[in-house]
Amino acid sequence: MNPYESIAAADSPEEARTALRVQRSRIFYRLIVIFTLLVVFFGAFGFFYARHWTRQAMHDALPQVDGAISVSGLSASVSVQRDGHGVPHLRASSLDDLVTAQGYVTAQDRLWQMDALRRHAAGNLAEILGSPLLEHDRAQRTLQIRAAADRALATLPADQLHLLERYATGVNASIADQSAHLPLEFRLLRYVPAPWTPRDSLLIGLVMFQDLTNSFPQELNREALTSQLPSHLVGDLYPVGSWRDHPPAQPLVDLTAPQQDIPDIPLDESQTKLRIPALSTASPDDLLALQRTLKNPVCEGCFAGSNDWVVSGAHTATGKPLLSNDMHLAHNIPGIWYEADLEAPAPNGDLHVSGVSLPGVPFIIVGHNAHVAWGFTNLGAEVQDVYIEHTRGSGDTMEYQTPDNTWHAVIHQQEIIHVKGAKDVVLDVPATQHGGVNTPVISGIFPSEKRSLSLRWTIYDPANITPSFLAMDTATDGVGLVSAFSSFGGPAQNVVYADDQGHIGYHAVGKIPIRGNIVTPSPISPVPADALDPAQEWVGTIPYDNLPRATDPPNGILATANARVTSDDYPYPITLNWAAPYRNERIWKVLTARAAETKDHLTSADMLALQTDVYSDVDHVIAQRLAYAIDHTTKAEFTADKIAAKRLHQAADLLRDWNGSMDADAAAPAIVVATRAALWPLLLDPQLKSQPETKSDLQAGVHRTGAALYTWGNKSYAEEWLIMHTPSRWLPRPTPPGTTC
Repeated sequence: MNPYESIAAADSPEEARTALRVQRSRIFYRLIVIFTLLVVFFGAFGFFYARHWTRQAMHDALPQVDGAISVSGLSASVSVQRDGHGVPHLRASSLDDLVTAQGYVTAQDRLWQMDALRRHAAGNLAEILGSPLLEHDRAQRTLQIRAAADRALATLPADQLHLLERYATGVNASIADQSAHLPLEFRLLRYVPAPWTPRDSLLIGLVMFQDLTNSFPQELNREALTSQLPSHLVGDLYPVGSWRDHPPAQPLVDLTAPQQDIPDIPLDESQTKLRIPALSTASPDDLLALQRTLKNPVCEGCFAGSNDWVVSGAHTATGKPLLSNDMHLAHNIPGIWYEADLEAPAPNGDLHVSGVSLPGVPFIIVGHNAHVAWGFTNLGAEVQDVYIEHTRGSGDTMEYQTPDNTWHAVIHQQEIIHVKGAKDVVLDVPATQHGGVNTPVISGIFPSEKRSLSLRWTIYDPANITPSFLAMDTATDGVGLVSAFSSFGGPAQNVVYADDQGHIGYHAVGKIPIRGNIVTPSPISPVPADALDPAQEWVGTIPYDNLPRATDPPNGILATANARVTSDDYPYPITLNWAAPYRNERIWKVLTARAAETKDHLTSADMLALQTDVYSDVDHVIAQRLAYAIDHTTKAEFTADKIAAKRLHQAADLLRDWNGSMDADAAAPAIVVATRAALWPLLLDPQLKSQPETKSDLQAGVHRTGAALYTWGNKSYAEEWLIMHTPSRWLPRPTPPGTTC
């Protein structure tokens, strides 16, 4: 029966209305079912289509690895063979062709990474990613990284500029060949990469410079934190060394022997020169915001680091040196390094070098040729200083004062930031000058900062930007390699090397400023310095031959891992903020012990075992101390609840029986890490006069406390020292009798 006929046949109007409501309900539910089915169908169709499209786009973007490719700019054919790991091996009949081919092949594999890195350095990410990246671009433009690249480009020697142009030719040929099937990221963001230029290669190098030398936030963090702390606590937080240190040139010490309670290494005298700023400083909120802007959120302790070592043939099974290096920088996909093998005639001898390159930069950064191998770790030299400028006026009439009491007009640089989906942002970046070099005023990064803070950085001197590693790649022995690095501007590195004549060595490289006086250098200021203080002006750089170095040490071992490399009597301040000593100490201990165990027959397998070693001495020490504390606790809150007390002592047993290896399936490391994460807020927050209200990067709804401003490289050693010595000045004050809490 037709539904409307059933309504018409109803005995009464009420029955008709009821029948109509029922019928409408049936139609409604049928429509819901149909709509749901359509949504499911089109959703499934869209999902599978998107997956197919994504897979096809990624497949289309894969590089051509067989056959022949015609590339404009080559004078002769270049052979490109990829091994089982996909690593390209390039053979060319001229250096120009080799560099062009390297640019082409690198862009085949890493074009999106290269474009993102140059945009990151130049402050152009908001142009493709929109307003969420605006603060990032503001910071990068204020730091004048792109301007530094432009100045360096203008002063490049002709031969180095030529090589960058050849590299750019190869990259642009690759971009043209990929235009119909660009990598997925370009297609999703709906833009085409701009042509590559020599400036872009310099920008990529400056990305590495920034990653490895950007210490000014720590100066400001320290200033903000120490201004809120009682002065007698500051020295405990900022150690500049420890008994665990093992500089590479230091004679062999029996590190396996029990250590006595060695007195603390005195603080650098500049560490006591802390003062209350005359004007309001940047708020903790602004300082923590900069941490989020300039780097991805990471867990506490998840810092980039590196290690390298070399052992002489006296300790190896082959009688030849063995060198091992792991430059484990921040984890990214893809990783920052690009492995390659390059071979071609060169002006100063044939070039054949294998190792890792930096995508966007020609030649090999770290690796080996037929005669010499070398490795890097970051030295951590202090190549940035923040100055508190004395200014008057505002806008175009602003002036700054110099140490000779004269006033000079502030320099203004206009920056235009393109923002996807929004209007352009015009940014005025004022700058002063120190030593004839422009030093940008960075106060604009911090909305709450009332002072004029300028930044001096070695990248602002174009002589410190090294665009070519050709001289290093063609070195014929260790002496030649060390000589090639003499003009290296930075970022400052620890270099270990071994050559085919059996020599091993270590040399710190890079331009590191001397402050105050060449003969008697001033200490490094741990906080922003007065711009009128001549003791903090740069007067030169540490002479290359006076940088820390060692050659063929009697013990046959050299190692570095970002920790302190200077002896107590070294005359030049390099940094106050060395990395914690534990990785370096572990390397020396293991190599020394393993050489004895194998009767000086170390092999590459021993090197790999050490590279993949996951033992943590600081966590092991803290675990033992924590187990002891649990065993001796008498607080009712930990003993009254029998179930909780039982679990607590089970944790103590896990900690006590743990061997110190940070294995993924071990429970003890998780307990120690959680305890250490809770410790600093417990220690610092009660001492601080005020607290920021900044949300955590990692935990929704959780606020970061003032303890997040404590970003010292040797923080782990300070933590160990406090736990082992438990100085009463850090312990909670007892509540007076009769006090109500």
